[in-house]
Amino acid sequence: MAKRPEQRGPPEFFYNETEARKYTQNSRMIEIQSQMSERAVELLCLPEDQACYLLDVGCGSGLSGDYISEQGYHWVGIDISPAMLDVAVDREVEGDVLLGDMGQGIPFRPGTFDGCISISALQWLCNADKKTHSPPRRLYCFFSSLYSALSRGSRAVLQLYPENSEQLELITAQAMKAGFTGGMVVDYPNSAKAKKFFLCLFAGTSGVLPKGLGAECSEKQDSSHATFTNQRIRFRDAKGKSAKKSKDWILEKKERRRRQGKEVRADTKFSGRKRRPHF
Repeated sequence: MAKRPEQRGPPEFFYNETEARKYTQNSRMIEIQSQMSERAVELLCLPEDQACYLLDVGCGSGLSGDYISEQGYHWVGIDISPAMLDVAVDREVEGDVLLGDMGQGIPFRPGTFDGCISISALQWLCNADKKTHSPPRRLYCFFSSLYSALSRGSRAVLQLYPENSEQLELITAQAMKAGFTGGMVVDYPNSAKAKKFFLCLFAGTSGVLPKGLGAECSEKQDSSHATFTNQRIRFRDAKGKSAKKSKDWILEKKERRRRQGKEVRADTKFSGRKRRPHF
């Protein structure tokens, strides 16, 4: 079974000159990228009467940016692969492109963007490609800087290919910790090939999470996405620390131990849950 791209090495090395050219010349890849970009922009729910300024994280060769430009929006893209950005420049995309590692944060002023999309990039942050890489820390750095770069009331829609449920839990936990609310929207949940995951995040406000496409009935639609909020913040003490023995306190302690290189059990829905008394 062929490995997925993120399992073959760091993105800046995987997407070399050869892969970058191949990616941009593959008609099937272009069609898929365009379809996912269209869905991501749709989920942003942008106002129709204004030209918005969008951020494209993991912009690559600018295929997503092409769709953004077609809709009359302005955009800036950031990507870690120099080869992919070289292709974007050669293609004379309409947006500006920037070389940068999303795991080190989004280098823009607060409130710069009216929305953000990302296609097939977020799952790369779940890998530790270097000894200094900590997936939870890199995810939090990305989400916290993204939260700052977005105008209040705007959205970020990040399409991803999660490897397992643990990755989804790690990603949503760090997004919540950074201040976002929202959840995972799953299109065509009953199809092995067409199934797509979109992390739909709200910055500074709580919105109604869109329903996934392709669900056969409302009951299945309700089960096709997971929501999360930042309500647990109220359980922190006056100094901003989580209450001792609380679920947040336990998760933070486990994360510290992971950063120290210690072996820690994986987080689950049962982490920090109180046991029933035995009689």
